[in-house]
Amino acid sequence: MAATDIHHTIDAVFRIEQARLIAGIARMVRDVGLAEELAQDALVAALEQWPNSGIPDRPGAWLMAAAKHRAIDALRRRKLIERKHEEIGRESEAKGEVGGPDLDAALDDDIGDDLLRLIFTACHPALTTEVRVALTLRLIGGLRTEEIARAFLLPEPTVAQRLVRAKRTLAEKRIPFEVPRGAELSQRLASVLEVVYLIFNEGYSATAGDDWMRPQLCEEALRLGRVLAGLAPSEPEVHGLVALMEIQASRFPARTGSSGEPILLLDQNRARWDQLLIRRGLAALKRAETSAKEQGRDLGPYVLQAAIAACHARARTAEETDWARIVKHYGLLAELTASPVVELNFAVALGMLSGPAAGLERVDKLASETALKSYHLLPSVRGDFLNKLGRFEEARAEFERAASLTRNERERKLLLERASACARG
Repeated sequence: MAATDIHHTIDAVFRIEQARLIAGIARMVRDVGLAEELAQDALVAALEQWPNSGIPDRPGAWLMAAAKHRAIDALRRRKLIERKHEEIGRESEAKGEVGGPDLDAALDDDIGDDLLRLIFTACHPALTTEVRVALTLRLIGGLRTEEIARAFLLPEPTVAQRLVRAKRTLAEKRIPFEVPRGAELSQRLASVLEVVYLIFNEGYSATAGDDWMRPQLCEEALRLGRVLAGLAPSEPEVHGLVALMEIQASRFPARTGSSGEPILLLDQNRARWDQLLIRRGLAALKRAETSAKEQGRDLGPYVLQAAIAACHARARTAEETDWARIVKHYGLLAELTASPVVELNFAVALGMLSGPAAGLERVDKLASETALKSYHLLPSVRGDFLNKLGRFEEARAEFERAASLTRNERERKLLLERASACARG
């Protein structure tokens, strides 16, 4: 195999194994930043040795062993290895065990537990939301700094600073590398799911730039969600989020036209929706609902949103959509979240069920919401209702206002086209 091919193979293997490597080493050194450096050292070793020795039969295991050896060296250099011996020795004495500590055994816990610890650490509430997103994509998603910057249309130095700040915060605050327990677990799980869904949403409807979607981010979020579902199989909200993302991702082929222009949900060719993703999403939703029922828990926000998405997925045409069921789900979701954005979506569904006048009345009640002052979808929704009511001049003004608020060029063009159509009556 040519050296170039070997380097491509090493890069592909490292991307696959990176999160596992960092997770396994972070448990040992209790420092996410150091763990990432040691994983990178293992990559350098592979780049130096594999072109001569060939690709190992188990490249992931080779990288893990190389990273562990470097971790042990780091612990010795920092004089932490003695403390590790003492801790394990005391545990052994307490259990009546004989003999010295077995470091290899201490390091070979279930890798699934390590990945879960890494995800909870990267999404710790001590970090800002923006920093959590960047760190999660870096450590678990395996994206390079320049890839994260490009995905979010940020300067690369900005992302690099966020990553440095994240690792420094985790070290200075001595954030434990662990899965929280009890009441803290629910709080922290909500933070993890928020980060994953933020990543997905940025890919599904890009906040800014020239592209309507950024599929790479959606793919990373889906992968993270599926990992979480495997590591936390009894958590309904995890399966609810996976279901929501699977169903929404099924629409990708129908969401843009031949020139990349946006196509709204009710105008999409549903024959182009990915039926495999829909089946996977519906299966995840069923698992979430069953799990919640077995545990005697109410449906959470992600399960409810997935149930709404499922109503669209099951409708063969836009006219067959079960708007009554969607309105019911949005009512429950609004009570649960008290979110103005959810209320806006509730108004859209109500307008589809009971007519544009009913929807407009509900939207107008949201006009004073501070959180929606600069939210472009508020005037966009209002413009749609006004247009349906034949109030074209008012509708045009609303679409133009929405266009002035969005930072996505594709969306701005669509809104201006709708404003022009209103001007024509």
